[in-house]
Amino acid sequence: MSRINWFPGHMHKARKEIAEVMDEVDVVIEVLDARLPRSSENPLVETLRKGKPVLKLLNKQDLADPMVTDDWLAYFNEQEGIKAISLDQGDHALIKRISSLCKSLVPARAKADRPVRAMIMGIPNVGKSTLLNAMMGRKLAKVGNEPAITRHQKRYTVQDGMALSDTPGILWPKIEDIDSGYRLAVSGAIKDTAIEHELVAAFAAEFMANHYAGRLMGRYKITDLPDTADQILDEIGRKRGCLRPGGVVDRHKASEILINEMRGGKLGRISFETPAEWQEKEEAARLAALEAAEENTEGKL
Repeated sequence: MSRINWFPGHMHKARKEIAEVMDEVDVVIEVLDARLPRSSENPLVETLRKGKPVLKLLNKQDLADPMVTDDWLAYFNEQEGIKAISLDQGDHALIKRISSLCKSLVPARAKADRPVRAMIMGIPNVGKSTLLNAMMGRKLAKVGNEPAITRHQKRYTVQDGMALSDTPGILWPKIEDIDSGYRLAVSGAIKDTAIEHELVAAFAAEFMANHYAGRLMGRYKITDLPDTADQILDEIGRKRGCLRPGGVVDRHKASEILINEMRGGKLGRISFETPAEWQEKEEAARLAALEAAEENTEGKL
């Protein structure tokens, strides 16, 4: 698989603007996709927040596997300076609690009866602007179902002792983990014009076959699941009538169907990654780095 990268020019500007105003921020509200919390966790946020406490919101929980979401909440809540909750955008009662959760992360400022200044951050199309509108109780930020709707940082003063600022969704220049790039593409975080649908759909088909085979077969009425991702896409194409003259499957149309239906929750509540998988991957990377360092040291002797 090839790497997927997408870092439009306005994202460079957003990164610079965020760095310039971070000293005026008390709490970072980082919106994550509950289906892929770690892949949607922008490493730039850790650098830009300068040690400020973080409220991680695992958004779109209604699309994610609930048991895996519980594992992610436990994982994040074990970390110092981090509070994590999950929600969907219709959970107005929980959205109203965000102010009190932010205040609990900076008790000294809240006790001094000073507005808690929070910045909403996250990758594209994860629901930042929708969340802001819900917290404000009125439409302020433009909302859409495609990435990069918000282009400039905005500041708002809200009731209940909170001052919020919204930022454009920013990806990072190089997505190191190849699987993360494909997960982001399947979820809709990367513009469709920047991805090859058939490659992304092949990744999605293989993932579904390995982790949620029953749902895949049930949705597309597949009796015998094929061995390869391409064969699965062809089967989906035949079942959905994506045929060219001569009965040839239009794999591009089949790919669009699978991607769109996964994004819309038509295949059920799906999580693309678990904390255990990430911890195993990080440990393997750590050991590889140690081995490379040892080899480098021996080479200099």
